Amino acid sequence: MMPLDDDALFLAVRETLIETLGLVMPARELTAATPLFGSLPELDSMGVVLLLTALEDRFDLLLSDEEIDAQWFSTLGNLVAALAARRDRAGVLPH
Repeated sequence: MMPLDDDALFLAVRETLIETLGLVMPARELTAATPLFGSLPELDSMGVVLLLTALEDRFDLLLSDEEIDAQWFSTLGNLVAALAARRDRAGVLPH
């Protein structure tokens, strides 16, 4: 499977976020600067678990508790950057 470039990764993570949390806002309103945890009521502690599980399933990942940081969920851009860093370490992040 080919790795996702940064734009495709952003779109895939945004789509996963919307689907997993059942967000009703238009996707275009979710930008890299969009605050997540503490700002989206749907992204509470259970929402984080659901989102991480959905991201693991979508990208065929196994994320360890040690690598997950609260900073990942400060903005959508940070979440995408964390997954991009994981992709770069692993060499590929399938979609």
